[in-house]
Amino acid sequence: MDFPYRIAGRRAPDSMPALVEAVAAEAASSNAERLVVGGRSMGGRVCSVAVAEGAVEAAGLVLISYPLHPPGRPDRRRDAHLPDLHLPCLFVSGTRDAFGTVDELEVAAAMIPAPVTFHWIDGGDHGLRRRDGEVAGIVAEWVVGL
Repeated sequence: MDFPYRIAGRRAPDSMPALVEAVAAEAASSNAERLVVGGRSMGGRVCSVAVAEGAVEAAGLVLISYPLHPPGRPDRRRDAHLPDLHLPCLFVSGTRDAFGTVDELEVAAAMIPAPVTFHWIDGGDHGLRRRDGEVAGIVAEWVVGL
């Protein structure tokens, strides 16, 4: 889905509550019996917050290039909600992602009280450029296995 701020042509994202509300509305409009939510970078973060807050019920959560912290700011963690994720989670990230190292993401994800799967894209940065097909295959295989 596209967030409302993007549809409106704005560069700055809406507040987290507004983003969560948009994800919840989109999920509620789905006719799926079992829903897997997620996204890349901020989109995945918003989906994880929506699930943690109970705004979205899902069978699984896909976090591609999860932005654990701003680049160069490991003190500004975005992980306080992770203990509230009670569903299987897939993290797909590059081994050179400035928004969270392999070690940082593994430590943060250990707070999740549900099964967590990691898939590391060797040499990939936060954008995972030219790796879309590979990422889609990883996600599809994981979702089918749920």
